[in-house]
Amino acid sequence: MIAIVDLGIGNLANVRKALGGVITDDPYEIERAEKLVLPGVGNFGAVVEKLEPLRGVIIDAINEGKPFLGICLGLQLLFRESEESPGKPGLGVFEGRVLRFQGVRTPHIGWNQLWKRKECPLFEGIKDGAYFYFVHSYYAVPEEDVIAGVTDYESKGKKVVFTSAVCRENVYAVQFHPEKSGRNGLILMRNFRRL
Repeated sequence: MIAIVDLGIGNLANVRKALGGVITDDPYEIERAEKLVLPGVGNFGAVVEKLEPLRGVIIDAINEGKPFLGICLGLQLLFRESEESPGKPGLGVFEGRVLRFQGVRTPHIGWNQLWKRKECPLFEGIKDGAYFYFVHSYYAVPEEDVIAGVTDYESKGKKVVFTSAVCRENVYAVQFHPEKSGRNGLILMRNFRRL
């Protein structure tokens, strides 16, 4: 069973439609699940507060080796901290922090390409340079070797290359919304379901 963690935000129905599974905020159900998905939109600090009662059960599941997929803010929450909410700690699964885009239009919204940086089972059957759908103003800057994909964002004559996918052992996360990314998103979700 896949538990889609319900923090009262995000496009959970579309994630469930693409993946199957159960939308839940029940720690017992999350603990029993074989796989976890953490979708998220909104303010880092506000979501961290909603996540607090489930922090332990999510970190335990990751440490037990259960496949975990973070989507959008769900990727950012895996890091220690975000410029958006100083003093509000993320899950700290990965070393690094989350920064706001500088010098480019925010939010970064719409279709953009993902360029693979290392092998990751999520991208099996997906071409390098495939398009996915993004909506975000912040991006993660990992301090360890977890970057599975990057994206170039050009606006106002400036280009930012940012981390758009991370992957280490059983933990996967993407900055884009696979549930809104058409065929490529469905392939990615199917790959996660098969793990």
